[in-house]
Amino acid sequence: MKDVIENIFNAQEADVNLIPVMSIDARMQDIKEKELSPVLPILPLRNAILFPNTVIPVTIGRQKSLQLVNEVNRVSKILGCVTQIDPKVDDPGPGDLFQTGTAGKILKLIEMPDGSVTAIIQGIKRFDIRSMNITAPYMVAQVEYRNDIVPAPNDKNMEAVIGSLKDAAISVIKLNPHIPNEAGFAIKNVEGYSFTVNFIASTIEIDDINEKVPLLEIDSLQERALKLMELLTHQIELLKIKDDIQRKVKSDIDQQQREYYLNNQLKTIQEELGMNGESEDIVQFREKAKGKKWSEKMAELFEKELGKLEHINPNSADYNVQYGYIEFLLDLPWDEVTQDNLDMKNAQKVLDQDHFGLEKVKERIIEYLAVLKLKGDMKSPILCLYGPPGVGKTSLGKSVARALGRKYGRISLGGLHDESEIRGHRRTYIGAMSGRIIQTIKRCGSSNPVIVLDEIDKVTEDYHGDPSSALLEVLDPEQNTTFHDNYLDVDYDLSKVLFITTANDISGIHPALKDRMEMINVSGYLAEEKVSIAKNYLVPKQLEAHGLTRSQLSFGKGSLETIIDEYTRESGVRGLDKQIAKMARITARKIALEEELPKRITPAIVKDYLGLPTNFHDLQEDSCVPGVVTGLAWTQVGGEILFIECSLNEGKGNLSTTGNLGDVMKESVTIALQYLKAHPELAGVTAKDMFKKDIHIHVPEGAIPKDGPSAGITMATAIASAFRKKPVKNGIAMTGEITLRGKVLPVGGIKEKILAAKRAGVTTIILSRKNEKDIKEINPIYVNGLTFEYVDTIDDVISKVF
Repeated sequence: MKDVIENIFNAQEADVNLIPVMSIDARMQDIKEKELSPVLPILPLRNAILFPNTVIPVTIGRQKSLQLVNEVNRVSKILGCVTQIDPKVDDPGPGDLFQTGTAGKILKLIEMPDGSVTAIIQGIKRFDIRSMNITAPYMVAQVEYRNDIVPAPNDKNMEAVIGSLKDAAISVIKLNPHIPNEAGFAIKNVEGYSFTVNFIASTIEIDDINEKVPLLEIDSLQERALKLMELLTHQIELLKIKDDIQRKVKSDIDQQQREYYLNNQLKTIQEELGMNGESEDIVQFREKAKGKKWSEKMAELFEKELGKLEHINPNSADYNVQYGYIEFLLDLPWDEVTQDNLDMKNAQKVLDQDHFGLEKVKERIIEYLAVLKLKGDMKSPILCLYGPPGVGKTSLGKSVARALGRKYGRISLGGLHDESEIRGHRRTYIGAMSGRIIQTIKRCGSSNPVIVLDEIDKVTEDYHGDPSSALLEVLDPEQNTTFHDNYLDVDYDLSKVLFITTANDISGIHPALKDRMEMINVSGYLAEEKVSIAKNYLVPKQLEAHGLTRSQLSFGKGSLETIIDEYTRESGVRGLDKQIAKMARITARKIALEEELPKRITPAIVKDYLGLPTNFHDLQEDSCVPGVVTGLAWTQVGGEILFIECSLNEGKGNLSTTGNLGDVMKESVTIALQYLKAHPELAGVTAKDMFKKDIHIHVPEGAIPKDGPSAGITMATAIASAFRKKPVKNGIAMTGEITLRGKVLPVGGIKEKILAAKRAGVTTIILSRKNEKDIKEINPIYVNGLTFEYVDTIDDVISKVF
């Protein structure tokens, strides 16, 4: 390769990656040893070594070195190149250089745009520095040249060493991506022992450049080759290890590992640029965490998760997931509680302000708060308020929160069918989030809110799991101290939370769940209670909502009763509130159209505003006929009277029923008939007479499903009346379950049934003696005008009605 200077690197005397260019033509032989002066100007090299017979480019930047090469280039062009011990030294002296170097000839100087000079230097012969004669303006040394001990041509040992050396060098080139493949081609084609050893020594990169310096100190070319072979073998092992690691990492690496690596590189770059490697988000998170009242274990978990965030690339999707999780941890109110207001008088006042009536419920809540005041913790049974819709169950929970001075949260469980809605999703899922319990606590901002679990009886089960089973842990005071949310993935203490659940039908609640709750019945309102609620709560609310005054819309007692009786059919007051709102809208329209307004709303005006009545209650007829008896029924929207009709026809004693009756009600008919067949004297006939008649029982309003055992005594009385051909006394209604032995058992819904009886004009109610306690619990003003007859058997019933 003649006068070819390849790949001139921007390599300064500091830090150079060198690919030497060989010059093995005849001109190199022209430089005789006698032409080399024993006194040489010394050029210090940083991170570079000049070997004999090799050509390297060196960028000269230091002022002393520039002066040296310029002067030498004008005269002999011969200089000594010696490697610095410490490349960081900018102005090296004699003590900063190795003692062995190489004499070289400047082939060419190239001026660079930045003012520096690149010198192309060819190595000639090795030397040792004996003394340093001059140190300024550059160093000049007395040197002693070293001769190579070269084996004879075709020496078998040397040939074997050279072959192994070439193979090792080619292996290094293949494993090292920083050395171009052309170097391997040059090594294969180089000839001569001296040329080969020096070229390979100059070409192959060694991690520590200073390990190459001892090669210059070895005179025997074979020993130098063996030493070089040792360095190459060690380098091959290192490169193989690196290559294995890179291949393993390349095959196993996933997106997160790649981002972790890149993030580390970014962090290093930021440090090099003097930038703070810790992002502003991380700093804010740590600052916010200082004010958290969490346990030491939780603090360790937070630091661990924050450490994960630091090593994730901010541009990756995993970063957003981890960021959201840490933000969620910080937003949760760990042991942050509001101060309770346990003033019982204040609690009573708040409950009375928000709800009319419901004295039993209020009393139970006050008792519950009193226990909390004395006990000082929340490990008490969970309250479950059950009753018909619209009676104020949900708003009662809100009133409790206001009375205690706590935060309020509500979770609607209606139609819930996925267990993860309670426990949350694991963070491995896309779009994972915590369960509703933890979300509500976060939204409330305290660890002791009042949380209403609404419609707990509407929870369903499917292949996603059973939410009722998940609620067992939430509503069990012995377990909820360590509630585990899948998204949070750490235990959270729910023992300070006051849970209040609501339900319409407790038969739909999981038995184990029901066992963990203290059941409080919130029954429907009587008509008198609804009138008071309308006057004190609903009318003022709708006046304010529609921008009206009392002078513009004023209700008389009779008008409210008309709305309640003829336009609503409910135990609560939700429908009543809607009708009052409708009348308020009509009034607002009249005001806007400047029409005349009535001074006071009367029943006639109600019908004018709301149209024809939509609800018709049955009234007990004055002239009852044989076989027709008035019963009392409970429905989701309150009590109703129920007419049981019985007719007899010639036949064989067969029984038929109509009126869309359920299985339990049909069984009650059968029991009543069988008892009367066993005791025909109650029906005023003989047993043979009863078998000569076919009996048909019908309950009017056949489109409406009916079921339940409470009409048992009514069925028996209707059959007896039909056989006796005598009507029962006027003004009588009854309710109770019958057995085959003729006993009358107690039934539920007594309060609602009494309301229906009064509305229908009933004066006497017959019921089981065991229901007497239910009557005594009702406010006396609501049972005025009614007479109660308590019975133990169906014989007692028959004796009182004819």
